[in-house]
Amino acid sequence: MVQSINTKSELVVEGTAFMGMPTYGKIMIGDKGFEFFNEKNVRDFYQIPWNEIDLVIASVIFKGKWIPRFAIKTKKNGTYTFAARDPKRVLRAIRNHFPADKIVQSLTFWQVIKRAFRRKK
Repeated sequence: MVQSINTKSELVVEGTAFMGMPTYGKIMIGDKGFEFFNEKNVRDFYQIPWNEIDLVIASVIFKGKWIPRFAIKTKKNGTYTFAARDPKRVLRAIRNHFPADKIVQSLTFWQVIKRAFRRKK
């Protein structure tokens, strides 16, 4: 069994991690960091301390009515993508421990297309 980095958990919700094949488990927000634990395989987990997170990117659709997934970009190890049963509660809990200006919206489909055709200087 893996040891949690949190001493106090504030929010536990069901979620999915998208690293390769989707993995189902529990997302835990606590005082020390963000954690994801797989339901079936106890050795499959992600623990990200708050001081290691660089940016939180939320995919917002229908003007905030639906948030299908969010990504956590770390300072060293890349980007981890997650989906939660209640993503607004998860992002609000993250905002309590992480600056709100570092929680941003992802680019829309048309912004990505427009960026691809824009001339580089």
